[in-house]
Amino acid sequence: MKVFISLLVFIVAISDGMSQDFHLSQYDAAPLNVNPALTGVFKGDYRIHGHYRTQWAAVATKPFTTGLVSFDMRYKKNWAFGGQIANFRAGTGGYNVVGVLPSASYRFSFGDEKFHSLSFGTQIGFFQKSINASSLTFANQYVKTNGGEFNTSLSTGENFANNGIFKLDLNVGAMYFYNKPNNRVNPFGGITFYHLNRPIESFLGESNRLAIRPQIIGGARVVINPKIALTPKIFYQYQDKASEFTYAIGGQFYLEQYDLFLLSTLIFRNEDAAIIEFGAKYGNFIGRLSYDINTSSLSSVSSGRGGTEMSLTYILSRPNPNPAPTCPKI
Repeated sequence: MKVFISLLVFIVAISDGMSQDFHLSQYDAAPLNVNPALTGVFKGDYRIHGHYRTQWAAVATKPFTTGLVSFDMRYKKNWAFGGQIANFRAGTGGYNVVGVLPSASYRFSFGDEKFHSLSFGTQIGFFQKSINASSLTFANQYVKTNGGEFNTSLSTGENFANNGIFKLDLNVGAMYFYNKPNNRVNPFGGITFYHLNRPIESFLGESNRLAIRPQIIGGARVVINPKIALTPKIFYQYQDKASEFTYAIGGQFYLEQYDLFLLSTLIFRNEDAAIIEFGAKYGNFIGRLSYDINTSSLSSVSSGRGGTEMSLTYILSRPNPNPAPTCPKI
């Protein structure tokens, strides 16, 4: 029975996957994935990010996996450039999505002390989707012999026009943040629109258009004392009648003797999962590890097991070629 449910879950996921995007629990760890306006928004000169997620190992023969790498850099004062490559693979049908998205952003500050900042960004790239239709099974191949099984020698009743799709993709976004040093509360917020060009995609030769995906994030960094800070935040996105809403509280604790920041976050994704995340920032590296505890109606099959996710970010700052002169020792 569990195998049958697993196949059913997979088929439903595939049909949804043709019109909806993958998602990450550590969404803010992958800045170019959450908003192109975050390109170059960091303290440093270059940023490299790697991300990996695996989920549904409890109910799928082959777990769904997501891999992502990105690079961005600050250019002169207001401009920044970067790019992201992401790969999503789901189940035994070999459903695979590869996205390549170069990005650019422009940022400016305003206000009496220039602590308010606005950043606008765009991504223009492409995605390629493919599927191995010969490895899929369908309802009219299901027979009652041996207690119920799929007979792959029977016709599927499906007519796949192609096994691969290659399309142009366009995303735009905007971010606001307040970054006054030593301020107790620094709010931030942003909005992104994915797939503005609404590319036509279908493995069945139909005129199905990929829906625009609006996304909103918001929150604030609240400094409790010089060693402790909290970050309450929300995340909402909507695409083709499917929505995702998460609310979270992040914590940061500074260990002065080791010059180490300990990170922890508790995230709730509405009607889907509770997520526990731990991490650390040391020097130029930020590492995070999280686990999704499934709380949806599928939990009776998954036994609460959801997904494991990990990420690593490296930020490089170039040395100042003309440092301020210092007084020599006498």
